[in-house]
Amino acid sequence: MIRETDRHFKFDWIAILLFFSLVLFGWVNIISASQSGEVIDILDFSKSYGKQLLFIGLSFFLIILLLSVDSKFYERFSSIIYVISMLSLAGLFIFGKNVNGATSWYGIGGITIQPSEFAKVATALAIAKYLSDLNINIKQLKHQINIVLILLIPALLILLQKDAGSTLVYGAFFFVLYREGLPKIYLQIGALTIFSAILSLKFGLIITALFIVIAVALKLFFFSTKKIRRRIPKLIAISALYIGFAFTVGYVFTNLLPPHQKDRITIWLSLEKDPVKLERMKKLEAYNLNESEKAISSGGFSGKGFLDGTRTTGKFVPEQHTDYIFSTVGEEWGFLGSSAVVIVFVLLMLRVLFLAERQKTTFSRVYGYSVAAILFFHFLINIGMVMGLIPTIGIPLPLFSYGGSGLWGFTILLFIFIKLDSNRINEW
Repeated sequence: MIRETDRHFKFDWIAILLFFSLVLFGWVNIISASQSGEVIDILDFSKSYGKQLLFIGLSFFLIILLLSVDSKFYERFSSIIYVISMLSLAGLFIFGKNVNGATSWYGIGGITIQPSEFAKVATALAIAKYLSDLNINIKQLKHQINIVLILLIPALLILLQKDAGSTLVYGAFFFVLYREGLPKIYLQIGALTIFSAILSLKFGLIITALFIVIAVALKLFFFSTKKIRRRIPKLIAISALYIGFAFTVGYVFTNLLPPHQKDRITIWLSLEKDPVKLERMKKLEAYNLNESEKAISSGGFSGKGFLDGTRTTGKFVPEQHTDYIFSTVGEEWGFLGSSAVVIVFVLLMLRVLFLAERQKTTFSRVYGYSVAAILFFHFLINIGMVMGLIPTIGIPLPLFSYGGSGLWGFTILLFIFIKLDSNRINEW
């Protein structure tokens, strides 16, 4: 028999230790990216590192609150939390503050709050609540449509605020749904859709059409038990649908996509045939990326040392304390430090997955997988962007990049799950 007083301390301290390791090392790198040769006063709240320290301090109180609330609260009120979060996103169209072309913040005095960071938590709770209902079968189309609507509402609201990076995060929930039994046909559809989009931009509509017809034919004629005469109409219909999609991608790219996003995709896929023009585009559009790559490569194996990164202290990388914070790690801590950061992130995600698998309720398991998926998506996109492996997308490195909303959003996301996990002994 486990005493009631013991239950309050059944938190997963491994996950908590990994969390604070990332937060504190992230703050150390924010100091490097924010200082300009002056004496560092960590209590100077006019500086980014001072503000971040304040955000970290407030996170302690937030953690205490999250772990003090009864774990059943998060399940019972998940729908209400979701609705309130969606209203906060909608309210930005009236009361939002425009920053760098995106209307994604509320300005409260001298502080800005980004509700999209908290909407990810609300959506994870809503998805977990919906899938935990006894009457829900994820293999049925009507339930799949409802799940898509839960994800589509915040994604569209955020997209309309011109925050494409935060919108893409909702694709992370696909991994959660697949784990819970979403038919694998959707994985195949997703893969074919992505390849079709890339091919249509890179090689044109004719080659894309041939690829689509061959791919669909292979699927229908070699992996289907239906008679051939019943497969041909399906082949024509599906191929026509994907070819139409490929044409739409090309039209949107050429006529509707904002110039800066168009340039980023052009650089990534090397769509410009004139090498001189392509190089000019890289210099104009990919300045941040080029400087980020130079900073990372200059760190070598062991790095230049704390506060000794010349490209970091020289402010060569714009906004280095936010989306490009990993370049500071690469320059000052080198391959060893960068590897350590990656390892700690991977350990945290694996730990969350391990905890999710041992949950005794569907709600806790689905929410745990949502936490891991969101962390993984942010981690993969941010580091891939900083290293030039994917197009530039404005998305922060979890627990590492500067920002109160981001830190608090991920703190809430993780510690709700830690609270749910602590209660698993009573979940039979």
